[in-house]
Amino acid sequence: MNGFGRLVSRALLRRQRFELYTEINATPRLTSRHRFIHVSSAITTPFLDSPRKNSSFSDYLSLRSSLHPQKWTLFTGQRRTMFIQTQSTPNPSSLMFYPGKPVMDVGSADFPNARAAMNSPLARALFGIDGVTRVFFGSDFVTVTKSDDSTWDFLKPEIFAAIMDFYSSGQPLFLDAETAAAKDTAIHEDDSETVAMIKELLETRIRPAVQDDGGDIEYRGFDPDTGIVKLKMQGACSGCPSSSVTLKSGIENMLMHYVPEVKAVEQEMDTEEEDAAMTGQME
Repeated sequence: MNGFGRLVSRALLRRQRFELYTEINATPRLTSRHRFIHVSSAITTPFLDSPRKNSSFSDYLSLRSSLHPQKWTLFTGQRRTMFIQTQSTPNPSSLMFYPGKPVMDVGSADFPNARAAMNSPLARALFGIDGVTRVFFGSDFVTVTKSDDSTWDFLKPEIFAAIMDFYSSGQPLFLDAETAAAKDTAIHEDDSETVAMIKELLETRIRPAVQDDGGDIEYRGFDPDTGIVKLKMQGACSGCPSSSVTLKSGIENMLMHYVPEVKAVEQEMDTEEEDAAMTGQME
């Protein structure tokens, strides 16, 4: 009887462990390259935070799911090596990745193509992934833009792996620190009062809002004769279907309200962006 009792106890214990495992790992997805377990944070957060006493796992998971509906977590094996979250942007082709570590100490950096990424080991690694067309670095996030024929289901594990490999390698974000960040809105002694006001508004009022959407703006100049401010959209804002609305209804209206000398805001594009825009119009 004692032997039979031990067998029953072991069977029940194995069943409990199996039921608990399947509840926590409700939607696991393994990739063969690095064997990552990639599941939503609503499922994995019990590993990060101790469950509350006197509450069931299902209630706890439901609460966490409601608080973080669009966040994702990456694990390697059964031990957490890095907690990476993603966030959608107004541009369906761009996704923000939060590594949980600082990315840019000052400013931001935009890489519209692989040639521009040669100075950054992380950007170069991301462009090595088939389907990545643009990379952008913010203060605590990395925005990746994909091609139209690529899917996030395929790209996410590869992007996670590239970010994890970079932070574990100890490499600098830039090989040449002097070219790390542009200072387009820095106010210089020879700037006119109008230009100084434009730069101040861009830096303090407009840029933070744009960066929340995974992108940035670069000041390209002001023509006092025409009253036109030239800006360049970066990151998720470049090629975004709503970028023209943001530029005209948001940025232009604010600059014209606070700086009477501003009559309009125009977007400058690189050659590749102009070609893409022309292709879209032809289609």
